[in-house]
Amino acid sequence: MLYYLLALLVIIIDQVTKWLVMMNMELRESIPIIDNFLYITSHRNPGAAWGILAGQMTFFYIITAIVIVVIIYYIKKYAHESKWLGVGLGLILGGAIGNFIDRLAYQEVVDFIDMYFGSYSYPIFNVADSALVIGVILIGIVVLKEDFGKGAKKDD
Repeated sequence: MLYYLLALLVIIIDQVTKWLVMMNMELRESIPIIDNFLYITSHRNPGAAWGILAGQMTFFYIITAIVIVVIIYYIKKYAHESKWLGVGLGLILGGAIGNFIDRLAYQEVVDFIDMYFGSYSYPIFNVADSALVIGVILIGIVVLKEDFGKGAKKDD
């Protein structure tokens, strides 16, 4: 249940922040937070990461529905074995649903976190994207830790 509450929290924060951007900013308007590093920029993405597969909404609806079902299955089956696995799955679930809501409502995803690293402009993203990335990293760490742990036990 805790992991579903985490997902719900991600969805709420994601949707509220996107709503604030849509209500208070013009499309492509940018507000500097830290000059030459962090901006809030009103942006819309009709595709996936970096705008790939733009306009392929049916594809995104099907894939996201499958991902949501698979994540719920994994939470029910495996989250009790590892708190961090459950947290990672909860973050992914919340992020997937957050962006899914945008695709259903607007046929695009609302992005607004705009970061620069020197001359490199990182693709604009949102809270749901952040939750997805953090969730995947956590799951990767859990899997690697378990694999290395099993390898160490075999060596004993």
